[in-house]
Order: sequence, then structure tokens, then C-alpha cells
Amino acid sequence: MTARVDDPAPNPHATEAQVQAALADNKLAQVLYHDWEAETYDDKWSISYDERCIEYARGRFDAAVPDAPLPYERALELGCGTGFFLLNLMQSGIAKSGSVTDLSPGMVKVATRNAQHLGLDVDGRVADAETIPYDDDTFDLVVGHAVLHHIPDVEQVLRECLRVLRPGGRFVFAGEPTTVGNFYARKLGQITWKVTTEVTKLPFLSDWRRPQAELDESSRAAALEAVVDLHTFDPADLEKTARRAGAVRVHAETEEFAAALWGWPVRTFEAAVPEEKLTWRYRMAQYRAWLELSKLDEKVLRHVVPRQFFYNAIITGVKPGIAGR
Repeated sequence: MTARVDDPAPNPHATEAQVQAALADNKLAQVLYHDWEAETYDDKWSISYDERCIEYARGRFDAAVPDAPLPYERALELGCGTGFFLLNLMQSGIAKSGSVTDLSPGMVKVATRNAQHLGLDVDGRVADAETIPYDDDTFDLVVGHAVLHHIPDVEQVLRECLRVLRPGGRFVFAGEPTTVGNFYARKLGQITWKVTTEVTKLPFLSDWRRPQAELDESSRAAALEAVVDLHTFDPADLEKTARRAGAVRVHAETEEFAAALWGWPVRTFEAAVPEEKLTWRYRMAQYRAWLELSKLDEKVLRHVVPRQFFYNAIITGVKPGIAGR
């Protein structure tokens, strides 16, 4: 495996002054926020590289492309974060080899380290998704998870995806917030954070309260998160953007309605209380609840609730050319 991360070293923590500077410079904000989160990101979002997340990642891919002939020879992940999407897709048999890119040096460092630990053939580059540093017709598949909403020019990114794809190659981007879903998720998160941090001030609940310095750091991270989240999407508009970029066989799916209404308060609560309070039994109970609500979404609610009300969008399209996947 090649792990090429020859760009500047990550900045693990952002000062208050840097946060203020980032308010006026979105790409600085992207780097600061994601460098800040890199080493703890997997724990924060319960990311793993075992059967649980392999199944989740593969489920997102199959929802968009249920009949893809596998495996793809070479895949690229944009905005890779810690490598969650591509590494788990590779473990599920989607691709033989891969490359990961992110604007954050910290995230590329963690993603390539995770790939090395898993024994996967993956290289990494610090790169801007609007100018992908690979030649034309290089990849068979481009993927991303929760990345398009961070990028200023989404149509330009999709054009770049089509440029680096071989004719017939496909892109799949999952985990993109819908406009309606983002509204209710953020409101639920704000309410949960306020209630939890206020209630844990009570003397008999003091052992459920994180140290104030940690809460302040989380608040600064949340302020940066609001800056780096640039877009929400209507599924139909996202399809139009992909077609304007030049893609064919474009389709958007959505997922998580009941699961999001449950999951966002749970994740916010977990960020506000000490780690040791979140026992294995508690985590498994929350995960099982999320699974059951996801099944309700898939089997019932997707047939009666308009797709724009679900929290996550998945968009896929194909580069025109000879028969592809």
C-alpha cells in the first residue's frame, strides 16, 4: 500500500483566533475543523471498519446502484475524512484498489493509517475536490460520503469526477443532507445540547457533565461546523446539477426519517456527557434502535413520506461513453 501524504502537517486544535479568522475564509474553516476532528472523528460518529459499518456503507452503495458488476478496479474517494466510506466499500468487495483525498491533512493521515491497518491498497493525497489532482480517465468509480455539502461549487466537483472517471465510470455520493432534514436535525441537536448541558449543572448530576473546557471546545467546533456546512439539497435539484455537469443515468435516493429524528438527539447527548457514561450496553441499545427505525424508514415510510423529507440524499451518475457500470 502507498500512503502519500506529503502536504503540510495537520493542525490538531484550533484557537479562538483561528476560529474567528475561519469565519471569513471557508476553506481555512474546512481545514481547521476537519484537522481538529480527525483523531476523534471515528469515535464521535461511531465509525468502525468491521461488519457493522461495512454493511452500512455497502447498503448506501446498493441503494444507489443495486446491479453494479463488481469489483471496480480502481476507486477514488473525495473528502475522505477518516476513510469510512471507501475503506468499508473495499472490504465489502466494491473495489480492488483506491485513492483517498481530503482538504484536511489530518483526515488524509488518519484515512491512510486506517487503510494500512486494514491491509488495503490505498494511497492518499491532500487535495481540493474542485481541482482533483489526477489525470483524465483514471478511475472506474468515484465515491464520497457527506462531502458535497462542504464544497462551494458542487457542479464543478461533479465535472471533475466525470473528468477523472473512465468512460462508463460511475460516481456515488451518499450522506448528503436534505434541506428539510437538515432543518429538523439541527433544531433537535440544539435543543438536546441546551437541555443536557443545563440539566447536568444540577449537583446530583454533576458526574454526567463534561469539564467546562471540553464543553467550550465542543461549542467552538460546533461554530466551525456551521461554517463548513455550505449546502443542503433538494433531491430533484441535485439530480439537475449532476445532469448539468454532464452525467447520464442520474438518480437520487433518500434515506433516514424516523432514524434521523432519533439519531440526532442521541448523538448530541453523547457529545455532551463524559465518555465513561456511554457503556457498551448503552451503545448497542442505541444502535439496535437506529437499525429498527431504519427498517421502518425502508419498509414503510419511504412509500408514504415524500423523499425530500428524509435526512440523507444519495446521488449517482455515469460518465458518457462505452458500456459502463
